[in-house]
Amino acid sequence: MEPYLEHIAEDLAKKNLEKYWPNFEIVAYAIFNKTSVYLFNHPKYNDVYPHLYKVLNWDEQFVGNTIILYEGHPTAIADMELYNNYEGLYSILVHELFHGYQYIKGEKRFPNEILGITYPITEENAELRNRERKSLYDALMETDISKKNVFLKNFIELREKRAKGIKEHLTYENLIESVEGPAWYVELKAYSEKSQLSHQLVFKKYGAYLLDIFESNSNIRRSSYSSGLFMCLLLDEFAPNWKESFFGTDLTLFDLIRQLSVESRSDTIGDVEISPETVEAVNYAIGLRKKEFEEFEHQTGTQLFIEGEITAFSFDPMNIVSVEGKLLHKNFLKVRINNNEYFIQQPIIAYCGDGLIKISKLHFFLRATPIENVDSLTVPDLGEIKGHYTRQDDTYYLTVS
Repeated sequence: MEPYLEHIAEDLAKKNLEKYWPNFEIVAYAIFNKTSVYLFNHPKYNDVYPHLYKVLNWDEQFVGNTIILYEGHPTAIADMELYNNYEGLYSILVHELFHGYQYIKGEKRFPNEILGITYPITEENAELRNRERKSLYDALMETDISKKNVFLKNFIELREKRAKGIKEHLTYENLIESVEGPAWYVELKAYSEKSQLSHQLVFKKYGAYLLDIFESNSNIRRSSYSSGLFMCLLLDEFAPNWKESFFGTDLTLFDLIRQLSVESRSDTIGDVEISPETVEAVNYAIGLRKKEFEEFEHQTGTQLFIEGEITAFSFDPMNIVSVEGKLLHKNFLKVRINNNEYFIQQPIIAYCGDGLIKISKLHFFLRATPIENVDSLTVPDLGEIKGHYTRQDDTYYLTVS
């Protein structure tokens, strides 16, 4: 990928990015592999390396494709080893640079990620959402304007019916679409420009994410990116100047779509018949969640259950799986036990019942056997936790007050 470095710098000039979004401001960016980081346009190095890049040794800050604050400045990063073609690497950098632009513009339409954890998986909502996403896809791909308006009207009606059933959780979707949809929009524009595929085939490539009912019901957050993208593309057709004022409003993409002068709407959607495909997709989504718990619980080694009064005060909401009152924190969890704070940086199950903060029991596997004290356990990587404990084979049970 190193031959791409100068090509990347030329293509990511501000004048080129403005073809994708008006006044697109470019932040620092970096592409990296397992050993090296190639850093461009960073204020700390611009005077020394104008129009070039600074080579750094890789460190743990550079993981995945995302936006980070590097040396205090928003920096888009992309893992070059994830791509085997130029258009893929280039377009994901444009995507992440747009998140940097959102940072500069003070974007505030970020969702409450807690709602993603508690998002209800019901057959009725899934059925309506599947139909809604198909209508959105058809609205974009249809060339006949009267039919296009019908599909768009159906999309709006289906979403408004869903809003009556899941309320604030639909607000969660609307906000994700409004933050991630535009980033996917500029990514698609960039990919289409560099790819040999026709525009129609590029739309179909990205539209596959919109139509996959198994994926859309298994990951509400990620599947909202594609619905946001398609709303952006429809706004291009119906309101070509919509991007000019997008950062000057708190309206969501769906708010803008709803304002379009399509036919008047009424509550025409009655009782919903659940299709066998929807039932299968819902069962698949629930099954995936349960499988993650089963895989966690079937690990071998020393395990610890902590039961009692436990309070969560920090976690990664985008990496939590919820099933029947149990939360699998896949990344980390910070808790307060006996007025002491503990940072558990590994997968752990929290039994919550209702909500996310008050925990009745924790379950996780240990990297080494704890030290047994008279009235406490000293847990590897955590420290001493006071309480009454018992041991059964390789399992410790600790009760705290």
